[in-house]
Amino acid sequence: MENSGNPNPAPPSEVISHQPGVAQRTRPSLEQLGGQAADYLRRLGNGIVGGLTLREGPLFLLLSVIIGLTSGFLVVCFHESIQWIHLVMFGSSLRPPIWRLLLFPTVSGLAIAAAVILVFNEVRGSGVNQTKAAVYIYDGYISFRTVVGKFLLCALALGSGQSLGPEDPSLQIGAGVASVLGRYLHLSREKIRMLAPVGAAAGLAAAFNAPISASIFVLEEVVGQWNAGVLGAILLGAVSGAVVLRTFLGSEPFFRFPVVYSVHPVEFLAYGVLGVVGGFAGVIFIRLIEFLRPRLKALPKRTQYFQPAVAGLMVGVIALGFPQVMGAGYYFIDQATHNQYVWKTLAFLALFKIVATLVSYVSGTPGGMFAPALFIGAMLGGAVGGIEHWLFPAHTGPVGIYALVGMGTMFAAFLRVPLTSVFMVLELSGNYAIILPLIVANTLAYLISRKYHSVPLFDLLSRQDGIELPSIEEQREEPELRVEDAMRRPDFPVLTGGETVREALQDVMQTDRPHFLVNLGNGVWALADRNKLQEQAATNGELALKAVFREVPLPWVHPDQRLDAALRLIGNRPLLPVLSRSNLNRIEGIVSLDDILKAYGESGHGSNRS
Repeated sequence: MENSGNPNPAPPSEVISHQPGVAQRTRPSLEQLGGQAADYLRRLGNGIVGGLTLREGPLFLLLSVIIGLTSGFLVVCFHESIQWIHLVMFGSSLRPPIWRLLLFPTVSGLAIAAAVILVFNEVRGSGVNQTKAAVYIYDGYISFRTVVGKFLLCALALGSGQSLGPEDPSLQIGAGVASVLGRYLHLSREKIRMLAPVGAAAGLAAAFNAPISASIFVLEEVVGQWNAGVLGAILLGAVSGAVVLRTFLGSEPFFRFPVVYSVHPVEFLAYGVLGVVGGFAGVIFIRLIEFLRPRLKALPKRTQYFQPAVAGLMVGVIALGFPQVMGAGYYFIDQATHNQYVWKTLAFLALFKIVATLVSYVSGTPGGMFAPALFIGAMLGGAVGGIEHWLFPAHTGPVGIYALVGMGTMFAAFLRVPLTSVFMVLELSGNYAIILPLIVANTLAYLISRKYHSVPLFDLLSRQDGIELPSIEEQREEPELRVEDAMRRPDFPVLTGGETVREALQDVMQTDRPHFLVNLGNGVWALADRNKLQEQAATNGELALKAVFREVPLPWVHPDQRLDAALRLIGNRPLLPVLSRSNLNRIEGIVSLDDILKAYGESGHGSNRS
């Protein structure tokens, strides 16, 4: 039941306008809304569109705040809906009656499957891939139906105990709010593409009360690159979403962690072990999803009506012994950080959470992977900390700190966003004393996961759906070509602006090169052509070169710049000078289009991935 084809298809009632550069829903004209109010709305929309630029103008930032506030409010309602549904189905007891554990997840699974297949077929999956596809493939288009379906079906799935999380759906809900608002204001496709990540960060920040981590995750995973042009807007949207959450639900963090002031050197070995355990756990989890997901999708379509129900029943069976695995499990993460379980129980909880999340996700039930990754990491970390405390009681810190580090470790191994994993733990705990063990464990987990499974989870899911999206991890791993990789020493004399045309012509006649560089001083360079020098010498040979070339400066690059910078600047010019950063009058080399293409060809850049 997972994605296939367009993850955000336009419903029949919502089509893309044929107006160039504009993506919008067809709707009644503003004149039909009546009188002065309609005219005011039109002027407001036109004013916003006219004031926006591709970078962060004041109105773009204002729109980011509006998106953040709206997304934050919807996510608060989303959280409350999940809690209300869970309370109705299971009551307030931590161990509900057996019949409830088995009945409600199963029946809800049937309802979810029918709704997804018949009405909301664009809400399958976690929402991260769909949002990224919307940004890069569908001009930022996320339908209003997607927002409604994601809200309702994910609330039902999580409230009924499916082992998934609310963070990823909240991200897509926020991106959908931004997309709908952008289309309503008749913004161009380019601007809607920029707004979608802003809404995604706002939704995720409101879901997790962590605006910095939400912004970094959106840049790492949704945008796929560090884009300075939209960074400020993403941060502003995330902060606005978090402010709304704290206004309605309080400023207290989701988890309460014990305070730690120092880490004993012996403990770094235990944190290293935690990194290894978390790394291999992440690899096993990804490989299981990789194996099962396409096989369930390949089953006859009629089985898709029952797969979420079977998954719900399996989660209910697991919950007979370990009810903690149902839903997001925030409460039980908090218990683990306060040493409420022995290490054996923590290990079993991690194992059964992997199984419960696996069956829930591969069945196509809408829901996210953030909370399960944090739950599994916390239990693994607590188990390692419990064993460490048993072996070395005098040199072991609180088990809760191991659970905290384990959350980041599993996040780094499973979701493969190393920066987000570090900042998330620091933001949740507010305790920077754990940064060294956190970096040690997260780095080991990330390296192990990358070594034994080359494709990150979200990239894997996209490719299984036949969609190729940019990956920041692959960009990190590819060798980045610099200008110095393509440049060569000039094989012609470099002219100076003080030379006359006739003197310069005497110099250039010593070689057979058609073009030459002229240093006009103060970092200004020009490109001389042999034939034009000959023509100039015939009419005014005593004219200085700086007078001839003063209105045609030549772009230049530095050796350490990215090679694509030279490719953008060279245009139809035969070559560019490569200058020293310490002295713009000193030439380090030259680079031509042939040099650039040769460097790319030798490095394999641009070749298809196997």
